[in-house]
Amino acid sequence: MSSALQTSTAAPTTSRNLAMAIIALAMGGVGIGVTEFTMMGLLKEVEQGLGISTPEAGHLISAYALGVVVGAPLLAAVGARLPRKHLALGLMVFFTVANLASFIAPDYGTMLVSRFAAGLPHGAFFGVAAVIAASLVPPSKRGWAISMVMAGLSISNVIGVPFATWLGQTYGWRLLFVLVGFIGLLTMALVWRFVPFQPAHPDASIVRELGALKRLQVWLAILIGVVGFGGFFATYTYIAHTMTLVAGIPSSLIPIVVALYGLGMVAGNIVGGRIADKSVMGTLYKVLPAIAVALVVYAVAVQWPWSAFVMVFVVGASGSMLIPALQTRLLDASPDAPSLASSLNHAALNVANALGAFLGGLVIALGWGYVAPALVGAVLAILGFGVAIVSGVLERRKPLAA
Repeated sequence: MSSALQTSTAAPTTSRNLAMAIIALAMGGVGIGVTEFTMMGLLKEVEQGLGISTPEAGHLISAYALGVVVGAPLLAAVGARLPRKHLALGLMVFFTVANLASFIAPDYGTMLVSRFAAGLPHGAFFGVAAVIAASLVPPSKRGWAISMVMAGLSISNVIGVPFATWLGQTYGWRLLFVLVGFIGLLTMALVWRFVPFQPAHPDASIVRELGALKRLQVWLAILIGVVGFGGFFATYTYIAHTMTLVAGIPSSLIPIVVALYGLGMVAGNIVGGRIADKSVMGTLYKVLPAIAVALVVYAVAVQWPWSAFVMVFVVGASGSMLIPALQTRLLDASPDAPSLASSLNHAALNVANALGAFLGGLVIALGWGYVAPALVGAVLAILGFGVAIVSGVLERRKPLAA
């Protein structure tokens, strides 16, 4: 691990303190996951509530993703001189207020703006949370620590997203944002209580953080995330439509579908963290082709309800296995700008979100059906695998800085 990441770290002295600190950071991931992924399960209700079309509703998802892309590098760089704990708290305040603004947004235009605003702190929060978690454990356990923080995002899909989907279907989709606001407040309390104070690095600055953008391997890692993970979102964005219109599953069972996806994400995140600690590039080489295969099988299996349920879990697992490896790869590629590098992973994943939602909507609009986004996703995963190979070849010629 870099000295930049280890400097000025006040690590917890007990395993209980470590666990509570990681739980506090992961809780933020729960709230972020609920606001990001529940919109996909409530897309029909949002369409009806705002009087808009399916592609327009998809733009709300893209607006959030665009907010993440803009906010991740911007807020991480601006907050470089802040103590990491204070930066995490400030970002969660921003996130909570923006989601409550979505609750009161009166029309489609203001909803677009509020969803963009809610996405701004997303990547920067995950970035600083990952850096904090990685600094609390030995270098050999960074992948595990990062995966545990990212587990909040996965767990949200098991518990939070199904509950929020049921809540939105039963009592009104806007209550989603009230629930997220509550989770945001709980996160702030836990971070304040359990995350240890870490002074900002003495050499930290906006210029130092932005220096990460000069490195080719940083950009290649971002591109792997954008292209390779795009298929995950191309499929997941329209999962409610696919399950009801192709598999013939009743709308009332969509919360179960989302929960299965979330269980797959939890399993994939845990496995991904473990194998990333053994070999980051080896993980990328294995997982990206696995995503492509899973999406092709999903496109066939979704014709029948029970096989659709199975493949929803598999697709969730294969996609989330990629996240810890990409997070660690960015930290390795830019050890002197950890906050920005780490946040760029989530910028990349949300470019993938916007790209996947756009391409999925495009093939649906062209009349290719609701199975087509999964096949588009398989192609994207293979393209991401190609970028990973290029990155590995270049690394062998010029190794990353130790």
